[in-house]
Amino acid sequence: MSCEIDVVAEGRASLVGELCVFHAAELKPRLLALATSAGEQEIDLAQVSEVDTAGVQLLLLAQREAAGAGGRLRYVNHSAPVLEALTLLNLAAELGDPASIAVEEGAPL
Repeated sequence: MSCEIDVVAEGRASLVGELCVFHAAELKPRLLALATSAGEQEIDLAQVSEVDTAGVQLLLLAQREAAGAGGRLRYVNHSAPVLEALTLLNLAAELGDPASIAVEEGAPL
């Protein structure tokens, strides 16, 4: 299974499938174009069925490129595989869902 980007609305998209080394090169130009296309983007990760370090690197790169273009990219609705990878790599603060992080830290929403 590949990884696709579904644009839901302006500023909103979702990733669907396996975010892994086998699909990172193909996904990279499309994700970076999306990340740098508007001021604020939100990408839903609920339908990501698998993620590895190449996928996480791509998420970090897209976030950095969005910031470099004067925008903001945030990831929401993380799937279990994404949460597991971010926890393992200690990257929840950088790539985590803001609502989930607030709940985990006991902060009010």
